[in-house]
Amino acid sequence: MSSEFTNRVTAFYDFTNGKTLATTPSDGYGHGTHVAGTIAGSGALSYNNDYRGLAPNARLIVLKVLDATGAGYTSDVIRAIDFAVANRARFGIDIINLSLGHPIYEPAATDPLVQAVERASKAGLVVVTAAGNMGVNPTTGTTGYAGITSPGNAPSAITVGSLMTSDTVSRDDDRIPDYSSSGPTWYDAMVKPDLLAPGHKIIAAGAKHSFIYQNYPQFRAADADYIRLSGTSMATAVTSGVVALMIEAHEYYHRYDPPLTPNTVKGAMQYSAFAVHNDLGIEYDVLREGAGALNGKGSIDLAKAIETDAPQGTAWLNPMPSTFTTIAGDSLTWKQAIVWGNAIVWGNTLPVNQQAWGNAIVWGNNNTTWGSAIVWGNNIVWTNPQSSWANAIVWGNSTIGTSNGTAIVWGNTSDMTQQNTAFSNLDANGTGAMTVKP
Repeated sequence: MSSEFTNRVTAFYDFTNGKTLATTPSDGYGHGTHVAGTIAGSGALSYNNDYRGLAPNARLIVLKVLDATGAGYTSDVIRAIDFAVANRARFGIDIINLSLGHPIYEPAATDPLVQAVERASKAGLVVVTAAGNMGVNPTTGTTGYAGITSPGNAPSAITVGSLMTSDTVSRDDDRIPDYSSSGPTWYDAMVKPDLLAPGHKIIAAGAKHSFIYQNYPQFRAADADYIRLSGTSMATAVTSGVVALMIEAHEYYHRYDPPLTPNTVKGAMQYSAFAVHNDLGIEYDVLREGAGALNGKGSIDLAKAIETDAPQGTAWLNPMPSTFTTIAGDSLTWKQAIVWGNAIVWGNTLPVNQQAWGNAIVWGNNNTTWGSAIVWGNNIVWTNPQSSWANAIVWGNSTIGTSNGTAIVWGNTSDMTQQNTAFSNLDANGTGAMTVKP
C-alpha cells in the first residue's frame, strides 16, 4: 500500500474472475494506483506534496475489476457497481469512478453495463466514466466520430473526454488530443462526452512492481515514485476528484440540506464549463467537447451556492456566483449550457430548482419540462465551413451504430459518402472482455 493513501483506503474488494473477496490492496497492472492517486493521492512521496491528487482528504473504497494485464470481464464490473450501491451507506460511498470501457455493442437501454450505471445514478451515486481512447482510426490514423465506449454511453453518467493543457496554467493553449473519443454514441445518437478534463501526461502515484511501471520506463516521472499517463481514464479521475470537492463543499455550507444529486453535479459542471478552441481559434463542436472544459473552481462555487431544499420552480443559488472564473489573469466566461441527451439546453436552467435535477430523471429524457429554458431542436446540423463534415447532418432519424461493411454511418445509411462516414475500419477490439490501456 502506497503511503499516498495511508489510513484512507476504507475497504478493498477483488471482483476479478467472478470473486467478491475482501483482501489486502494490490495492483499488478498499475493503472488503478495512478487513477487513485489522481483522485486522492496525498502527495506524501513528492517534494512539498507537489503531486497530490485533486481531493487528498477523500476516502477510497477500491473495487478491483481488472487483472494484472489491465483486462477484465463486464460481469465483474457490473457486480462491483451493484456492490457499491448495496453498500453505499455502510462505506459512505458518494462517487463511482469508472476509468475503463469496451466498445458499444447494443443500445443503452439493453446494455447491462449501462443499466448498472443507471441503477447507481438512480440510487444517488455520482458515476464518472471515461469517454474512451478511440478518437483515432487505428488503421488510417485519422480522427473521427462515434468512438464513445460503454459505459460512457450511459445517459446519467458524467462521461469525460481528455484535455491536453500543454503544461501551462493558461487555458488558451488547451486542446483536445486526437485519441479522446467523440460522440455521438452508437445506436442512441446521444451527445457524449459530457465534458472534458485534463487527461494528458498526468503525473500521479506509480505502483513500482506493476506491469506498467516495469515495462514502460518512459512513463516514469522525474520523481521515481510517480508515473505520467495519458487518456480519458486520467480525465475521469480528475473529474471524480472535483466531484468529491463539490460534495465536500456542499456538505460544509448546507449541512442540513439534502445532498447534491448526480444530475445536479453534472449540471453544475457543464454550466460552469469553458469553451475549448483548436489551433485556428475555432471552438470544437459539441460532439468533441461536450459542454466544454471542466472548471473546477466554478463547479465548487456552484456546489457551495445550491440550496437543495429550495422548492421546485424557485431560485436555489444563494448567492448566485459570477458566471466567469479568472485563471492566469484571464476572465473566462462560463458557457452556461447543458447537454441534455441529444439537445443543448441553455437559459434559465441551473439557477432554478427543477424536476430535471432529481435522482429519478433520466438524463436526456425529452419529456423533462425546463420551464423557461430553450431547447435546441432534436438534431444538430453541421454548418462550420472549417469542418470536413460541412453541411452534413451529424445524425438524423436513422440508426446510429449500424455497421455497413467496415464503416460507421449516420444519417442516410443507404448512401454512404465522405459526408456521413465518421470512421472506416473501426476495430471493435474484443468480444466482451474489457481492457484498459495506458
